[in-house]
Amino acid sequence: MTPPITLNQINTLPYAQALALLSGLYEHSDWIAAQALDERPFASAVALKHAMVKVLDQAGREPQLALVRAHPELAGKAMVSQSLTAESTHEQTKAGLTQCTPEEFAHIQQLNARYNAKFGFPFILAVRGPRGSGLTKPEIISTFERRLHHHPDYELAECLRNIHRIVEIRLNDKMGYEPALGHEVWDWQAWLAQFSEAPQALTVTYLTEAHRQCARTLELGMKACGFDDVRIDAVGNVVGLYKSANPQAKTLMTGSHYDTVRNGGRYDGRLGICVPMACVRELARAGQRLPFHLEVVAFAEEEGQRYKATFLGSGALVGDFKQAWLDQQDADGITMRQAMQQAGLKIEDIPQLKRKAANYLGFIEVHIEQGPVLNELDIPLGVVTSINGSVRFVGEVIGMASHAGTTPMDRRRDAGTAVAELALFVEQRAAQQPHLVGTVGMLTVPNGSINVVPGRCQFSLDLRATTDVLRDRLMHDVLTELAAICQRRGLHYTLEETMRASAAPSDPKLQALWEHAVQSLGVPVFHLPSGAGHDAMKLHDIMPQAMLFVRGQNAGISHNPLESTTSDDIQLAIDAFMHVLHHLHA
Repeated sequence: MTPPITLNQINTLPYAQALALLSGLYEHSDWIAAQALDERPFASAVALKHAMVKVLDQAGREPQLALVRAHPELAGKAMVSQSLTAESTHEQTKAGLTQCTPEEFAHIQQLNARYNAKFGFPFILAVRGPRGSGLTKPEIISTFERRLHHHPDYELAECLRNIHRIVEIRLNDKMGYEPALGHEVWDWQAWLAQFSEAPQALTVTYLTEAHRQCARTLELGMKACGFDDVRIDAVGNVVGLYKSANPQAKTLMTGSHYDTVRNGGRYDGRLGICVPMACVRELARAGQRLPFHLEVVAFAEEEGQRYKATFLGSGALVGDFKQAWLDQQDADGITMRQAMQQAGLKIEDIPQLKRKAANYLGFIEVHIEQGPVLNELDIPLGVVTSINGSVRFVGEVIGMASHAGTTPMDRRRDAGTAVAELALFVEQRAAQQPHLVGTVGMLTVPNGSINVVPGRCQFSLDLRATTDVLRDRLMHDVLTELAAICQRRGLHYTLEETMRASAAPSDPKLQALWEHAVQSLGVPVFHLPSGAGHDAMKLHDIMPQAMLFVRGQNAGISHNPLESTTSDDIQLAIDAFMHVLHHLHA
């Protein structure tokens, strides 16, 4: 068995010998590793990986296409003729592609032909997957079918990202490296995903049975990790405390939410719970105590899916639980009060959940990026500079329902086209400035019919910006346009503000800790704002906060079953979190 290579060998051996150690990382394309070696010495394997990413990124389109075309098709002719490289043979075998049924083989061959005809290069997929243990054949085939619909430029970029993932796994193999904690946390996410309100999709909304099963599982998990005190509080947050040796020490709070949107992903929120849990477990196993208490909170509600009560879990900790929420009803007519009573929560204890800011060092949160930036740059971690301010509305435009065949176009009071006009204005106005986004995410014609002019149209508005000033200007212009549209069309409207959150700039000291942690891993320090809202922005009301983003796969998609990240990137997040714990001064 060939002994693992070491980073010291890569950094210190003569150029030709070092290159020989890296041979085979990129399929028939050792020139990438060769150019990357000019950047020696590397602080870490991650730094080497990123150096190779930069080489390929700067090479231009033709060398990139040549690299993609140097790869064999999945379950293709090279596999049949046994002319694959040893690395590709191992990968396709691990994914079960060498044991396809005749029907599976024929289907994959057909997909290969269609893909090549459309794009002019072979389909590339890191078949060992985000955990490195291998995708299943159904997962491979469904990914193949989905990516056939992409734009050629997008698909070339996706092939290159998958190539870099293949290289990451191959380099891990060469170095005998395994992201062990990353694997475990990846598995924890999969375990939690078994609890869902829908059999074929991950949906966990506030205080449903699936939600309560998640809470109980997290409670047991925290106890198993070695937390000194674990409880489910009066709003359903799961709170774990790992105590300092000094009872008078202040507390660092961390965590994220465990509820999901409907048909959501495994990592949104939950990654920020499991990463610190893994760190506590390692500290407990080593018998180490921190100079501060560490409080990990799995927030019960952040998404506002069952009730209009976004950030309920973290809001309760800053004294922002609104008593009016208790009378809200879900789609089945169940009030929040009833749901909380059924769950055994003590509503009268909610005011006691408010934390005293003087007792805390601050709040930090790890979160999957939920966007494409880190994925496009092939950077595993990003340091968040601020969380965008946002405001949400639900509204309805009311016109007159009438016969689609007999109502002349100039006599219509069409509520649907009015909201459509508003949606186009939101899109155009938000595009006028950087860091503005506006979305009409829901647009519904109640009891609509194909031959009836819509008399009512219900809609939502979601407006966000990096500062409250920019957000409020966008909001003013959108609401002014809504009024003008309705006046011009002879309609009227109702509008209810359901959520407003101020922009939350990161605390400079906590942000610097994340920067140092990322830098210590050999990862480039990249800064970006968060377009999404997070529990950190609620804690920002009473204490300093700062966030770390983890790269997402599949172009960084989120609020979607395709949301994913790798165990390698999770491992880096764990290492960065542990670095912060050991360098934060109480």
